[in-house]
Amino acid sequence: MRFDDALLSGWLERRYKRFLADVRLDGDERITCHCPNTGSMMGCSKPGSRVWLSRSNNPRRKYAHTWEVVEVGSGALVGIHTGRTNALVAEAVADGVLPSLQGYGVVRREVTVPDAPMRADFHLSGHPEAADCFLEVKNVTAAVGAGGIALFPDAVSERGRRHIEVLMALKRRGLRAALVFCAQRADVTEIRPADEIDPAYGRALRAGIAAGVEVFGVGATVTEWGIHVDRTVPVVCP
Repeated sequence: MRFDDALLSGWLERRYKRFLADVRLDGDERITCHCPNTGSMMGCSKPGSRVWLSRSNNPRRKYAHTWEVVEVGSGALVGIHTGRTNALVAEAVADGVLPSLQGYGVVRREVTVPDAPMRADFHLSGHPEAADCFLEVKNVTAAVGAGGIALFPDAVSERGRRHIEVLMALKRRGLRAALVFCAQRADVTEIRPADEIDPAYGRALRAGIAAGVEVFGVGATVTEWGIHVDRTVPVVCP
């Protein structure tokens, strides 16, 4: 995925009200931009961090700029725009990064799950051998610990837990049910449930794996010009 236009660079002054951030652009102009990430952004919102923003030409937008990338303490660039995650995973599937999800003739996005209060990120169908697959995607940005460990979620996520319960129900109905964690940072070597932040989610993830929900992890390299999912990353549940 390449950004449509060159990003603007600057320095983060503060992130607040979840959806807003104040940034001092190179050249000293100060602006308020949209923050497209509802999580805590643990490790990714330190004041003084180097950041990159995109700019919309839509005159109806209150804030023309959107925060896209941040440089964290390790020196890695992190993509914080959760709205881009599904497109990144779609590219990864198309490029063969996730071989076990290959072979489906039809890939639909934002599909309502029958008899469940959930819209799946993807529905894959038309495979000559495998059952249809409902696929849910999660964006991973949380601070990396020793050994390149990334954590999900970075805040309590009841919605994420409910998604796993729906995936388990789909599996019981004979369908494929899968979960992809997408780490938009190059310094990640494995992904783990953030048990200290949301122990209920960790328990649900382990129960889902035991019930046959397929769990994958992918990692992306982030630059000022684009984001590319280029590898698989193990999801470890000790």
